[in-house]
Amino acid sequence: MVHEGEHDHEGHDHDHAHGDEAHAHDHGDPQIAKGYFEDSQIADRTLSDWEGDWQSVYPYLQDGTLDPVMEHKAETGSMTAAEYKAYYDAGYKTDVERITIDGDMVTFYRDGEAVEGHYASDGYEILTYAKGNRGVRFIFEKTGGDEAAPQFIQFSDHRIAPADADHYHLYWGDDRAAVLEELTNWPTYYPSSLNADQIVDEMLAH
Repeated sequence: MVHEGEHDHEGHDHDHAHGDEAHAHDHGDPQIAKGYFEDSQIADRTLSDWEGDWQSVYPYLQDGTLDPVMEHKAETGSMTAAEYKAYYDAGYKTDVERITIDGDMVTFYRDGEAVEGHYASDGYEILTYAKGNRGVRFIFEKTGGDEAAPQFIQFSDHRIAPADADHYHLYWGDDRAAVLEELTNWPTYYPSSLNADQIVDEMLAH
């Protein structure tokens, strides 16, 4: 049973309001991005959807860069900017500051130290949240590489079929079922090519 996690609703605005048409393509169907879809719409995905060089947004939350995003959420949401910041602090928290994905190789960087693993698709799981909306985790299992690399990684990016990600939340660990239960900590990655201002712009657009 998947317990309530604030992640796909309240604070974590994935009720994306797509007023900005320029961003409508980013998530395809806005209803899908919000977590409303049919099982028949889900399709397997490959690691190539997340290929690239990615940076954690956690440092930007810590140093105040994302404060305007929290203030923006507070204008229409049910929490104060400080409450949103605390909520996202729990969500974004991670010591993996960078991830690169190339072919089947996923490299995790902690304090500049790299740990690598080779991963193969292990299907997907559908999670149902208390609000009634749902999410899909695309799961990959380690087939080789460093022992320190997690056995399982699970991607969530508000898409349910093949498409290139513009950002994603990543869950990882050695127990597939336990990782699926994680709903409060969702380390979040944006392209390493984006600077702080560009990340703020991306978040405000959603």
